[in-house]
Amino acid sequence: MTLCTFAALSWRVGIHHFDEEGSNHHIDEEGFIMKLEEIKGIIVPLITPVDEKETVDEKETIDEEKLRYMVNRVVDGGVNGILAFGSNGEFYMFDEAELERGLKIVIDENRGRVPVYYGVGAISTSKGVRQAKMAAAAGSDGISILQPMFIHPTEQSLYRHFRTIAEAVPDVCVLLYNNPGRCGYCLTADLVEKLARDVKNIVGVKDSCGDFTLLSELIRRTRDMDFKVLSGKDTLLFGGLCMGSAGGVCSIANLFPQLVCGIYDKFQKGDYAGAREDQFRLNPVRISQDAASFPVATKDMANMLGLEVGKSILPSEPSRGLVWENMKRSIDEADLFEYYSKK
Repeated sequence: MTLCTFAALSWRVGIHHFDEEGSNHHIDEEGFIMKLEEIKGIIVPLITPVDEKETVDEKETIDEEKLRYMVNRVVDGGVNGILAFGSNGEFYMFDEAELERGLKIVIDENRGRVPVYYGVGAISTSKGVRQAKMAAAAGSDGISILQPMFIHPTEQSLYRHFRTIAEAVPDVCVLLYNNPGRCGYCLTADLVEKLARDVKNIVGVKDSCGDFTLLSELIRRTRDMDFKVLSGKDTLLFGGLCMGSAGGVCSIANLFPQLVCGIYDKFQKGDYAGAREDQFRLNPVRISQDAASFPVATKDMANMLGLEVGKSILPSEPSRGLVWENMKRSIDEADLFEYYSKK
């Protein structure tokens, strides 16, 4: 029995098995019978709190206590999964040793309550393989693989890149991650479908392009398979569910987890009007973040709520002036401060 066949369901039971190398894997009481249908709902790309440093030549390091706090905040808020070191987790700012340390902290604090995924954002295929193997050994339930940034590979080269990394960890569930806004180009529906059909453990995709037609095409073209399409745009969560998505990977769930999870939960219960209203309540808050430089907005808002997660890593700096004030005003107008501020 492979991790890919059981990773998505076993977390509900919360029983763990440690192999001889110390890897932390989830086990189901029913005899390892797992369902990929459990890869669904709200997966939060967790922000990474960092220790404050005194001088620019000091390396920012992960604040373990605050990272553990954030894990509990989102799990208690109802999320269905955690993505460690996605784009908002600033994976591109940490060395590999610190990434591994952070992932192990998340897995340890999570204690099998929800699936934990690890974000592979390597440019080179060899580094991607190394990162995927590290995540598997650490006990990650799955990985996501972002298309290489800065360069622009051909479709055939991208196919080999994703396939090579996925096949290096054949027992781990893999989600493709399409983020043209950060990488400069889009994964095509042809490429995603081919990978979905050719590579056994590529079981889903997070699509952050914001193109609703592409999102719907990914769903349409893979609907005969057990393939999970997840919206990566917080503002399109409800729309994606209407089209048949499995859920969403939502950065704003770091801040307002119950509200974001409410969109999914109400939709599943057939309360479509309620789900839409929750989406409409959320959207102005999320849209206000767009005026901030990436990736500071999520940490800005977290600090507004008193979560004290620290700043983004230099050269990124906190928002100021009208950008800061407009984000704060949007939270206030949505009446979210009182409930979600740290008590």
